[in-house]
Amino acid sequence: MSPYAAPLRDMRFVLNDVVGLGRITALPGLDGTDPDLVSQILEEGGKLAGDVLAPLNSVGDKYPPTLENGVVRTPNGFPDAYRQFAEGGWNGAPFEEEYGGMGLPWLVSTALQEMWQGANLAFGLCPLLTQAAIDALREVGSDEQKALYLPKLVSGEWTGTMNLTEPQAGTDLGAIRTKAEKQDDGSYRLRGQKIYITWGDHDCTANIIHLVLARSPDGVAGTKGLSLYIVPKFIPDADGNPGTRNDVRPVGLEHKLGIHASPTCVMAYGEDEGAVGWLVGEENRGIEYMFIMMNNARLAVGLQGVAIAERAYQQAVDYARNRVQGRAISGFSGGVTIINHPDVRRMLMTMKAQIEAMRGLVYDTAAAIDTADRHGDKDIAAAAQRRVDLLIPVAKAWCTDTAVEICSTNIQVHGGMGFIEETGAAQHHRDARILPIYEGANGVQALDLVGRKVARDGGAAMGELLADIDMTLSELSEHAAGDTTLHAMHRHLSTGRKALAEATDWVVATMPGDPAAAASPSAVFLKLFGLVAGGWLMARSGLAARRLLSEGGDVDARYLEAKLVTVRHYADHVLAQAPSLLDTITAGGETVMALAEDQF
Repeated sequence: MSPYAAPLRDMRFVLNDVVGLGRITALPGLDGTDPDLVSQILEEGGKLAGDVLAPLNSVGDKYPPTLENGVVRTPNGFPDAYRQFAEGGWNGAPFEEEYGGMGLPWLVSTALQEMWQGANLAFGLCPLLTQAAIDALREVGSDEQKALYLPKLVSGEWTGTMNLTEPQAGTDLGAIRTKAEKQDDGSYRLRGQKIYITWGDHDCTANIIHLVLARSPDGVAGTKGLSLYIVPKFIPDADGNPGTRNDVRPVGLEHKLGIHASPTCVMAYGEDEGAVGWLVGEENRGIEYMFIMMNNARLAVGLQGVAIAERAYQQAVDYARNRVQGRAISGFSGGVTIINHPDVRRMLMTMKAQIEAMRGLVYDTAAAIDTADRHGDKDIAAAAQRRVDLLIPVAKAWCTDTAVEICSTNIQVHGGMGFIEETGAAQHHRDARILPIYEGANGVQALDLVGRKVARDGGAAMGELLADIDMTLSELSEHAAGDTTLHAMHRHLSTGRKALAEATDWVVATMPGDPAAAASPSAVFLKLFGLVAGGWLMARSGLAARRLLSEGGDVDARYLEAKLVTVRHYADHVLAQAPSLLDTITAGGETVMALAEDQF
């Protein structure tokens, strides 16, 4: 099993030179964020990830949690690792200091989250869901709820969960049956069962705060009758400490393909007197509030794709550098390590280029979140929010689909050894496979993209993105003469941008009259979007690398030169595929719904 090292140099390059950390730290409320301090924070986070979390990754895969007497026991080492994580204040990185957080930009927190997910994906799910719960309570919780729960959630002293799915209600949340009954004291009693609850119970913290989607006492059928409730594992006492055990318990653990160390629970609410809960916000607005959590989590899942792909890439490079097999095509008569074989190099370069594009896209989306939340100009903030809404389904789906591909390529680099569990390559592939499924399957993300984010506004938000790509193309054209890398990127980004614009026009024109035709190739549309958006970020990377090299001074020239090679590889090997998808989008949908059920 190869070690994990946080890719700090790549992270800093994207943060500082591609996305522009400086413009984010200048936003109101973030102007005290010192770049040197950010660098030190990333260094320390990297140590925790590499030294504490990463060694537990294979442990948790081999020895998953157990359910004993109604309590979930996590693998050896996990409670202590979580204690170190919480004591370091890492859980509160992006949250307000008034609740005990660090007050860092979401952009910086995103880089930190990549470390936790890359080091130990199963562990990283716990703070991921806690942070989503914090976001929901910050937005719609009462002052009393914020005062009671946020300090302990932000500190990591308590963890949070998101309870949506039921046996009969997966994507169709309108089928939820868990029911809330109002009590005389203003609380509610919940009864029902939830499944697939990530970190639904564990032994790492003194309390777990469940945010539960349930039907209101007088809730109508469908999603409009759902509300959101706080249901703590232990009901806080008068001093805010865990008190009486609530009537909510794990009654089963799922046996999964991957992320074995993450306790995925079947949760029973109200098997006895009823689980005590408190309404969050207003009745019958639960689905609206839950989407605050889900959008947070969807970007985080896209980041998980980046992280697990990086982990698999590091493993592939390590193996390729050390595995001696075969002879070189020319220049050497003896055995060579497989990194000298052209097809292995092709695989490694493609993995590297895809990861850098994915990282750029997720970090850029995080920067837009900071801008939307904090910019003083309302028009700029609103434009940033439109960009966030447009990019989140792409970041979630394209990055996770690509991550599965990269983890599969890692197995291919290992050859037969990759198919053997002892190397650890298989674990990354198994762990990654859930990412396109949870927090809204990628097909749902694609439908959301074409229906809500592109067609609904007539392509306006997409037009704003295409205009930004045009600005990058203009900058590329200014520097492309005599620069083969920037010239190649300009050529491929131009044709990719043209294909995306034509596909967008087709979706906008087709959706009102024939929504099934527009929806049928939605996954292909999302892939095209991802390839082009990734190319846009790689173009910005190439421009930044060329600028730094031309300025000279204290720069790592070998690193920047390698960055330019990676940019060229993305252009020639990845982005070049984009125009070929246009025909599938505009014509390929005709066959999707053509067969009758009995013809399959």
